[in-house]
Amino acid sequence: MARRRDIDRLQGEIQELFADLWQVPRFSGLRPGFRPLVDCYRTDDPPELTLVVELPGVDPDSIGLGISERELVVSGERPRPQAAGRVYQQLEIEYGAFERRVPLGATVDVDDATASYDAGMLTVTLPLAAPRETAGYVAIVVRRRA
Repeated sequence: MARRRDIDRLQGEIQELFADLWQVPRFSGLRPGFRPLVDCYRTDDPPELTLVVELPGVDPDSIGLGISERELVVSGERPRPQAAGRVYQQLEIEYGAFERRVPLGATVDVDDATASYDAGMLTVTLPLAAPRETAGYVAIVVRRRA
């Protein structure tokens, strides 16, 4: 089981690296959207994962959440305010559609997941799933070919 967690963690790190490498620098003005920042922490009492996603300026009704046993997907859009009559001197705030895929690193109980949105911060709480019973050894019969 530890090897699976290591592989999942490595896969997540590689995905983050590629996502960061393909980002266009801010000053170019070509960036298609923004990438919300995510904190993820685990507690033992109660056993759960909590993810906090920074989404200032995003309408809570436009936020999409998808949760599997091993991944959280947060999507939505932060629209740019109407610019009629404005001549921008500086553009640094990122707007547009977004999607963040966060590998969880642990199996969670998706049926008991909860989410809340307050002051631009989305908090998703995911109870950890009880460990599954695993069979010890399995007997395998090896037959010789005739």
